[in-house]
Amino acid sequence: MPYLAIFYRLILRPLRNEPVRALLTALAVGLGVSVVLAIEMAGEAAAGSFQSSLEALAGKADLEVTATGGVPAEALAALATAPYNLEIRPRMEDYAAVVGTGHTVAVIGIDVLADSAGREASAEVKSVGGPESVWVGPELGKKAGDRLELVIADRVRTFTVGGVLPKEAGDAVVMDLSAAARAFDRASGKLDRILIRTPSEDRDWESVVRGLLPGGLTVSRFGARTTENRRMLEAFRWNLRVLSYIALIVGAFLIYNTISVSVVRRRPEIGILRALGATRSAVVGAFLCEAVCFGLAGAVIGVALGQVLARSAVGLVAVTVQSLYVTSRPSEISLSFFAVAFAFVLAVGVAVLSALAPSLEAAQVAPTGAMARGSREHGVRVRSLRQLGIAAVLGGMAWIASQQPPIGGKPLFGYAAALLMIAAGAFAIPSLVSVACNRGARFLGRIFGVEALLAARSLAGSLRRTSVLVGALTTAIAMTAAVGIMVGSFRETVLLWMDDRLQADLYMRPAGPISPDRHPTMAADTGDKLRALPEVEAVDEFRAYAISYNGKPVMLGGSTARIVASRARRAFLSGADPREVFNTLSSTPDTAIVSEPFSNKHGTRTGDTITLDLGGAPRKLRVLDVYHDYSSERGYIIVDRKMTLLKYLPDPAVSSIAVYLKDGVALEDGRRAVQSALAGRKVMTFSNRSLRAEAIRTFDRTFAITYALEGVAVVVAIMGIAGALLALVIDRRREFAVLRFLGGARTQVRRLVMLEAGIIGLLANAAGLALGVLLSLLLIYVINKQSFGWTIQFHWPVAVLLGALTIVYVATVLCAIFPARVAANLQPIEVLNEE
Repeated sequence: MPYLAIFYRLILRPLRNEPVRALLTALAVGLGVSVVLAIEMAGEAAAGSFQSSLEALAGKADLEVTATGGVPAEALAALATAPYNLEIRPRMEDYAAVVGTGHTVAVIGIDVLADSAGREASAEVKSVGGPESVWVGPELGKKAGDRLELVIADRVRTFTVGGVLPKEAGDAVVMDLSAAARAFDRASGKLDRILIRTPSEDRDWESVVRGLLPGGLTVSRFGARTTENRRMLEAFRWNLRVLSYIALIVGAFLIYNTISVSVVRRRPEIGILRALGATRSAVVGAFLCEAVCFGLAGAVIGVALGQVLARSAVGLVAVTVQSLYVTSRPSEISLSFFAVAFAFVLAVGVAVLSALAPSLEAAQVAPTGAMARGSREHGVRVRSLRQLGIAAVLGGMAWIASQQPPIGGKPLFGYAAALLMIAAGAFAIPSLVSVACNRGARFLGRIFGVEALLAARSLAGSLRRTSVLVGALTTAIAMTAAVGIMVGSFRETVLLWMDDRLQADLYMRPAGPISPDRHPTMAADTGDKLRALPEVEAVDEFRAYAISYNGKPVMLGGSTARIVASRARRAFLSGADPREVFNTLSSTPDTAIVSEPFSNKHGTRTGDTITLDLGGAPRKLRVLDVYHDYSSERGYIIVDRKMTLLKYLPDPAVSSIAVYLKDGVALEDGRRAVQSALAGRKVMTFSNRSLRAEAIRTFDRTFAITYALEGVAVVVAIMGIAGALLALVIDRRREFAVLRFLGGARTQVRRLVMLEAGIIGLLANAAGLALGVLLSLLLIYVINKQSFGWTIQFHWPVAVLLGALTIVYVATVLCAIFPARVAANLQPIEVLNEE
């Protein structure tokens, strides 16, 4: 029999007669594909352009020289006098905020002559001149002669625009090195980095350059910092990818359900075609072609919708990147040929894999047994115990996978454990549905009437179809519950941690832009001015540096440990008395405490020794203890500012200050005194309460993308439920017709379908919550710890869970309104005549 004829009779004609159901299934797949595509494009745009302005203006370079605390001028002199043909370009780099708009821009100091000599497109840069003259990127919207006011550290600096840079400069501001030294308050003239372009001859130039320089400087391939940042961001982007695939997994459940329902409904037709000579492979091919149709339609929808979602998601992803990782300016969303091809391969591949099992089942239909409606449901019930055993095995495999270490810094076994747990839940669903519906039928009948009794027994009788519906919704609910518990637990942990950490009354930092890799400073005399105030009891000065340790970005911080010791409540992993630890830190040089993320990423424990390049030489620091910390995923190394940090990095400027007021001094009085003492400086002052509120706002904004992804997965599941309920109603036309002939009213039929949806919602909520709790434990204690290094305390976010589950349940019931109306409006005589 011709394949096209089989495909038309088995697939196209039924799809044409049920356009709503076909559209809902394709749309569910399309949403899943669009989310995956959107997250990939948004992640690339938001995280793929950190320090874009700095790198765009760097020109061609092979090596770069960096050092903690800055590269001394002697290094530049050593390179300039070396007997090699090296192109050397020194750099001072910082970030500033534009007065009036608050827009963050990269500020770059260059040696105009040296930079111009090595760059092809340098005509604009050559013209930079004058102590207050700058050139700006076109995105700032300035022209020659305009005034530009920038907040740099804690000062407002005013410049004159000398001209506009090429397009690739973006929103950067370029000035001469001497002007940058004044703007950045770097009397020492230390550079941020030196870019080097080496001769073309084959030689180990990295070793040559390292031999020319004094100790304590780092020579690396150009772009090494960007590579470090990208590597650090991989765990974050991997987690986003995994979350985005949940919607696609739910869509796969729905494809499986759609094809399964098609097989059940078309068994008589399959039997007839097989009797007429159709081969098994032809039947399999027909149903796989149906899946391909759904996949192609889903891919088209996914590509179109993915661009829209990406534009919305890029802002959320960029906020997270800048809050937790690195300074970044999102680039344009681009839909490449590879992205489109990936979307089509993904959609069609998922659809075909989802349809493979029911398609093979269709090929096994024997012509003589094709009319036996109940045989397949009986087979599903018989296999349910076996599937329960498979679920137990998968659950055991998930536990084993969860105990494995990360691979390359990624919790790959953790992801595998999550998939195994979801698969275990899917295999356990038929037994759950069967037991719950059979055991609860009479109870529901007594409460809601005979319709509820029939609804429960009908769901148990159609176990094959019902279990897949419950499984799809369970998966979406489980991930929503798991992420909700994880985020809620993290939020509560951060609140408790802030209660422990935020002991001061007031906190100050420069008004300039900050990020995990950028810590602008305040003038060195700021702390002295505050200590002189009669309202102030103590001042804790803190200085932060973004450094590299073992090829990974790390934060180095110097604190006034003596002040912290008198008020210490910070919890250490060893359980040691915080006062003793901080007193040792303040009195013993070359000691440090490290954060839990640093400890986990680098395998550092109490009593270990770490080596840092500080002050021109390697310095060994003894680790006193490890403390809980949630401020930086990079990890922190904390030393005493006076005893250790200033000893090697003698820059007295500070990044932030904590002020403790004397007893009896009102907070507002203390704030006014502090602001008066620092009048004329651009310093932001926060109270304990306002800083806490700002931190929680940042936290909630950071996890907004996570909630959005789970919301899409739930929407996909609910759309699939709507289509599946409609398919079930169409499939059970004869059953509803018989009920009507036996005296059932339209309202009773309608109520029957609504109650079935309600039972499906209850079962999915119960199973989803149970599975979600297990997945949340995996997220909290395995995936998050291996990805980011911190320990989260488990917490029940009751309000969030209750709200989410209620919304899902109500939406599931509402999805049954249209199918219930279709069932109630069936004409019994017409339906039975069709039979």
